[in-house]
Amino acid sequence: MTDTSLSIGRRARGVVLGLASAACVLLFLGVSPVLSSVPAAAGTEGRVIKAIGAENEYANVLSQIGGKYVKVSSILNNPNTDPHTFEASPRVAQEVSNAQLIVQNGVGYDGFMNNIESASPNSHRVVIVAQRVLDLPSSTPNPHLWYNPTTMPKVAAVMARDLATIDPTHGAYFEANAAAFDASLQPWIKAIAAYKSKHRATPVAVTEPVADYLLEAMGTRILTPFVFQADVMNGVDPSPEDITLEDNLFAKHRVKVFCYNQQVVDALTASFKSAATKEHVPVVGVYETMPTPGYDYQTWMMAELNAIEKAVEHHASTERL
Repeated sequence: MTDTSLSIGRRARGVVLGLASAACVLLFLGVSPVLSSVPAAAGTEGRVIKAIGAENEYANVLSQIGGKYVKVSSILNNPNTDPHTFEASPRVAQEVSNAQLIVQNGVGYDGFMNNIESASPNSHRVVIVAQRVLDLPSSTPNPHLWYNPTTMPKVAAVMARDLATIDPTHGAYFEANAAAFDASLQPWIKAIAAYKSKHRATPVAVTEPVADYLLEAMGTRILTPFVFQADVMNGVDPSPEDITLEDNLFAKHRVKVFCYNQQVVDALTASFKSAATKEHVPVVGVYETMPTPGYDYQTWMMAELNAIEKAVEHHASTERL
């Protein structure tokens, strides 16, 4: 699979990646979900930092680090839609233009942000890209970086640093929030280690590599070929051989859990879900966008881990969080 195919992503991602100017953005970009935001604390209006998280999981962590001194909006925030088909609106372009700080994923996942940022240049705007923080090449095959337990602590540290650059007066506050965020991840980190020790090499099947980083950290064996996962992710028809292989993972009871992307559902993925259900293989729904309301990043990641553990230990499905 080429870097270009990953950058384009599933189905309609290329609609927005080709835009090169403000006029093109306003002319071609379609309807977007309503931006969600974390309101400023009472009495802090007029002196809060305007910030955006391209995905709501990054926005959530950014709001935890920035606290009352940052007003955060998220662009991709609907857990019932396919993020890969997102098309930004003029309103989103305006929000990006006004933002002082932006956090985005990179590796082609949210390339529409690059186009909007280029179309509304701002020399004072700070842009944090998780890909750059992690020093990953653009050819990184799995763009779902937030499922990797090592990602958010590193990104949060950069958030605190850059917020302090914008607002030095509250640098210690941002740093303390980053430390508290790191501490809050420890139950998840310990649960990952405990699962790996207890259930190392659990065989699993997936539709696409949404939760692969977490599954790998948990020590599972992902039996679905990555070429199949990438095809589904990028809207390419998998080969008949790979489809048969995936079907056989259920028919021959070779896996103990099936991680199913609840945000990318089509006839093919639905057929695999039906096959898993028919063969009594537990199904766990995984998400690209943090389910809301009711979750923050930490509780979301823990819920996904708990659902996988429940499937393995109790043979129970958790199709939706």
